[in-house]
Amino acid sequence: MEHTQHDHNASAEARDTLLMLSGVSLMIFGAGLILSNPIVRRLMSQTGLSGLNLLQAAVPDVERYMKLRNM
Repeated sequence: MEHTQHDHNASAEARDTLLMLSGVSLMIFGAGLILSNPIVRRLMSQTGLSGLNLLQAAVPDVERYMKLRNM
C-alpha cells in the first residue's frame, strides 16, 4: 500500500512539473510570435522598451511564484 502511494505521489509531481514547463514554453512561444510582428516591433522601438528590460521586470515575479510553489 505504501509503495503504491509513493508511486502516485511521484507521478503527480512529474505531471505538475510537465504542466509547468509546458506552460512556460507556450508563454515563450507566444511572446516570440507577438514580438515577431513588425507593427509590435515598431511600437516597442518607439516606446523605448527592449527585451532585456521586459525580462528584468519579470524576474521578481517568477522568483515570487517559485517561492509560493515551494510552500
